[in-house]
Amino acid sequence: MSRPTILALATLKPAAMQDRLSAEYDLRTTIEDAAGARIVLTSGALGLSAAQMARLPALELIAVNGVGVDAVDLAEARRRGIRVTTTPDVLSDAVAEMALGLALAVGRRIAEGDRFIRAGSWAAGGKPALGRPVIRGRAGILGYGRIGRSLADLLRGLGMEVLYTARSEKPDAPDAFRPDAQALARDCSLLFVTAAGGSETRGLVDAAVLEALGPEGIVVNVARGPVVDTAALVNALRAGTIAGVGLDVFDDEPSVPPALIEAPNCVLTPHLGSATDAARAAMAALVLENIAAHVAGRPLPTPYEA
Repeated sequence: MSRPTILALATLKPAAMQDRLSAEYDLRTTIEDAAGARIVLTSGALGLSAAQMARLPALELIAVNGVGVDAVDLAEARRRGIRVTTTPDVLSDAVAEMALGLALAVGRRIAEGDRFIRAGSWAAGGKPALGRPVIRGRAGILGYGRIGRSLADLLRGLGMEVLYTARSEKPDAPDAFRPDAQALARDCSLLFVTAAGGSETRGLVDAAVLEALGPEGIVVNVARGPVVDTAALVNALRAGTIAGVGLDVFDDEPSVPPALIEAPNCVLTPHLGSATDAARAAMAALVLENIAAHVAGRPLPTPYEA
């Protein structure tokens, strides 16, 4: 019996998971060599376009190694009856932890302090700039899905009051609801962006939201770069409209605007939200479970349902 063909646009980690994929399936790494592929393995950042799908007439399943689907043409997938899976829950704690780390790094000037020492400024008698307290403030979470709720649990555990904005108020939520991003920003000092990417959320954090957050406010984005208006963010950093920002995601990765790189009140990380060995292994295992279930005709463990 021939093995199902998989077009692997992304690589599973750790290497043992990728080796397992290669051993169990006919693995192709270029679309030119994968016309008969029934399954595509991709990432949230890479996704799969309608044009790519058109070159894969046998495609049945798009297995996303991540939770973001904004780069997948979902309308085309639905039209063709192509199923989509993601890896929810298993990365939520890791991304939430990253968001908290960025907030602390910005407020307490951790990255800036590291650069200060390495440049010899401390040894030369220089005085580092003062930071600001982080966990004494009120936190706002823009996007109250799995990652947002995991982050809310962390913040409440630190004694913080948590507010959130979502498409609708959640009756079971222990946190206070705000109807839109501007109202949320107005009532918090830490604005965490965990909303899904895509056209509906593009530029959701704009100049008005940053103005509402104010000069003591910190923005942390661990969602998708375009959810925050980059031009408005750069202007707000330059003008002191907000105190600082922590970014793990960007509009055109891996390209980062020089204005952000040069901003001293901006902490940058290269999309490391789920980059722990435990989270990546759990994600890969769930990808393999979804693929195996599809091939065997069983229910998918984690189908994406818009």
